[in-house]
Amino acid sequence: MNRAQMAVLKPLVLLAGLMLAGTSPAEAQRRGGGNRPQTIGPNVAYDGRFAYVRIKYELPMDGFRMDVKWAHDYPRGEQHFAKIMSELSTIRTWTTGSVILTLDDPLLTHYPVLFLTEPGFWRPSEAEVVAFRNYLTKGGFAIFDDFAGEHWMNFEEQMRKVMPKLRPIELKLDHPLFDSFYKIKTLDMEHPYYRGFKSVFYGFFEDNDPKKRLIAVANYNNDISEYWEFSDTGMFPMDASNEAYKIGVNYIIYALTR
Repeated sequence: MNRAQMAVLKPLVLLAGLMLAGTSPAEAQRRGGGNRPQTIGPNVAYDGRFAYVRIKYELPMDGFRMDVKWAHDYPRGEQHFAKIMSELSTIRTWTTGSVILTLDDPLLTHYPVLFLTEPGFWRPSEAEVVAFRNYLTKGGFAIFDDFAGEHWMNFEEQMRKVMPKLRPIELKLDHPLFDSFYKIKTLDMEHPYYRGFKSVFYGFFEDNDPKKRLIAVANYNNDISEYWEFSDTGMFPMDASNEAYKIGVNYIIYALTR
């Protein structure tokens, strides 16, 4: 039994438990508010438990100020994902709240994994670029989610600032990331809204060597946290939501055991 298998001892809890407390799809669309400003709750205290860490960033002054890109899927996405992580594993997990930080916040080094949504609008300051580079170099792991199409161009440009020598490498199904706990059978996922966009998973590796440490993953043409957010509503097929949870769990187990 490897370390990842030892970390996760319980079978997959299907989404029925979340569905029991769910809302209707119509209500979910009204309340989901991924595209509207959210009331941001206080950060949970650092006490060694795994916490969902969401990165906030300044929004461009181009008419999108009312659309809080970094808060997409907040707070339901992380609430549901944290509940699944707690049910599936022996990892001590915060399920009553999350953490929201900027990339240059000194507290970021307390947390081994971070999430950043809508990187097509992410434009880090010089201080954030340096702090993020230090975070990744010292062992941190980043997950980028919720972007598609031409938004890749901005994401790639910003990552070149952070890690100038690294380039994104497409992840194939045989990479250990997709077998760190669940055996992922296919990467052919549909974006929940942009149908027809081919989902591609990219990784950034130390020295651009896939045999070395994976420091970041990018869910391009995808939005797995959208599946998490609405997994208790029936808005999306249960199978698709379950696959999104499996990939998310694999990310965390991989990051914490390597």
